[in-house]
Amino acid sequence: MNDTKSTKKLYIILTAIILVITAIIVILLTNDNTNKVMISNEESKQLMNTNALTMMYETEAGSGEYQISTDNTWPTEGYTFNERLSDCENGSELTWDNERKAVILSANVSDKCYVYFDKEPTLADLCNGLTLSECITAQVYTGVDGENGLYYHDGVGIYTNADQEAGDNSYRFSGANPNNYVCFGSDDAWCLKDNIYRIIGVFDGKVKLIKNKNYGSFPWDVDGDNTWNATTKPDVYTRLNDAYYNKFETKWQNKIAEHTWQVGGISDANVYSSSVQTAYNYEVGVNQTGYVETMNVGLVYVSDYGYAASPESWTTTLDSYNDVTNTNWLYLGDSDWTISRCPDTTGNVYVNNFSVYEGVYDVYVINYRQVRPSFYLNSNVQYISGTGTESDPFRIA
Repeated sequence: MNDTKSTKKLYIILTAIILVITAIIVILLTNDNTNKVMISNEESKQLMNTNALTMMYETEAGSGEYQISTDNTWPTEGYTFNERLSDCENGSELTWDNERKAVILSANVSDKCYVYFDKEPTLADLCNGLTLSECITAQVYTGVDGENGLYYHDGVGIYTNADQEAGDNSYRFSGANPNNYVCFGSDDAWCLKDNIYRIIGVFDGKVKLIKNKNYGSFPWDVDGDNTWNATTKPDVYTRLNDAYYNKFETKWQNKIAEHTWQVGGISDANVYSSSVQTAYNYEVGVNQTGYVETMNVGLVYVSDYGYAASPESWTTTLDSYNDVTNTNWLYLGDSDWTISRCPDTTGNVYVNNFSVYEGVYDVYVINYRQVRPSFYLNSNVQYISGTGTESDPFRIA
């Protein structure tokens, strides 16, 4: 008998709510007999149709101004539930279930409710007024290595047993396809493929770019000599800093920083059967030796290619990088010249893959390999817009 009375009481409460929602909903009873109702997207449509529910969206991030939304489903991204402003006329309470992306209504009577959502700031909002390097290091980098494909090489290491980072306080993009695209050399609304570059990382406040397609297939030096010093320059130096650099308008040339490049090279012993950290230290790190060249445009280092792979590959020997090409955004499926000479010989330079092996190997300089120009942007280059995807690349001013 008591069970029958309890059932009728619960049925009456449910009926009152169903008159508003006009759908079957899941009811959970709390200790004080208040009904908790998870309002699904289908139920929210019916509630809004009966004016029992009004959804309010913030017009601009941080504006504090709201307008009635014509959406009839709960937002899954771009907005955050504002529990402070969300309210009901008859005292019902509204909370947000982030796992189900739905509003929870706590009520024991029919009610009219207003649900407020704050607009989340976009990357453009967060980076407004910042340089591109500041945007990347302060906003794209969230403080957690790996989020957005970005890693901070502070020397602490992301491994528990070994530190494989560069330790140079750089920020580097790693993995299969991070959002690190930049439009350079064009102000057109649609950025052509020839103007698409990608960010290797941020080094001492300068963003380092590489062209996303090859500039052409050329020998590193037609004389068969890898010598690089004050009087002897390879052909690739002239090609990049003359013909390539001069194809840009002056306003774009002014965005390219004159940079000191390490061209001393790295021996086979510190590339083959070595990790990327070992190569980095001998190539441009604490153990670097040899000549440096101040120029506008260069090529990537062996270690740039190594660190572009996902971090679990950083312990892999560079001559075995054929196993990690699917997780290395710098790999385009062909053999690219690097700037790193092999000083063990008088005529070899490293490429990022060799034939079917796809690891890092040294190749005779008269061979034809892909040339992908790389350069640093001046530290004051401003961020304008873009999310860094290929269809919405970063725009700079």
